[in-house]
Amino acid sequence: MRTDILIGILIPFAGTALGSAAVFFMRKELDQMVQRALTGFASGVMVAASIWSLIVPAIDQAQGMGKLSFLPAMIGFWLGILFLLLLDSLIPHLHMNADHAEGPKSKLQKTTMMVLAVVLHNIPEGMAVGVVFAGLNSGSASVTAGGAFALALGIAIQNFPEGAIISMPLHAHGRSKGKAFRDGVLSGAVEPIGALLTILAAGLIIPAMPYLLSFAAGAMMYVVVEELIPEMSEGEHSNIGVLMFAAGFTLMMALDVALG
Repeated sequence: MRTDILIGILIPFAGTALGSAAVFFMRKELDQMVQRALTGFASGVMVAASIWSLIVPAIDQAQGMGKLSFLPAMIGFWLGILFLLLLDSLIPHLHMNADHAEGPKSKLQKTTMMVLAVVLHNIPEGMAVGVVFAGLNSGSASVTAGGAFALALGIAIQNFPEGAIISMPLHAHGRSKGKAFRDGVLSGAVEPIGALLTILAAGLIIPAMPYLLSFAAGAMMYVVVEELIPEMSEGEHSNIGVLMFAAGFTLMMALDVALG
């Protein structure tokens, strides 16, 4: 595998690991308003990445279909939504600040299900990075090195606060700092693994690239709408989440356009 592609798929994982290390430097659990701000920022990054880094290139790659060039993007988007809906119903998980777990009934510990919730939402991010770098590896004209690294960097930026959001509550619920850091890092390990598997799969089915790009976009949008936006909007003063959503959105948009 090319060195630049390997570096690219590890960048988001590094963001999660660095964020998880916050448990060693911060004594208390993150303030709820801070959590809402960080969640809003992550949402904005993911929405912008879904549009500029995934859906737009998917439509560009299907230009040969003329007026129906939107069709692969639409089909892939819906498949991504339905895939995450399936995972959401099959994997027991507990969202941050929630009292009841989702998915099938389980005897897993609360902290374990919190980690699974983060893993579930990291899957589409890993797929998104993987499919973009697969497009770069295939020489696709609609995927540039700058655009691929912009996506990886954008997800890494939003993974940094995510790492803190998972490791610090785990420590607050009784896990040692070392174990909370380990679990935070492991929750992000699904991203490079998912990216690598997606690259290998996409290398075999290059004609399906528009579907894969929009599939990753649909999966990411499911996570944003089903999990992140409700978390950033709960309680009073939720406007901080909206403002940070806008900040994350504009940052990712600027990165993609400037580097792409």
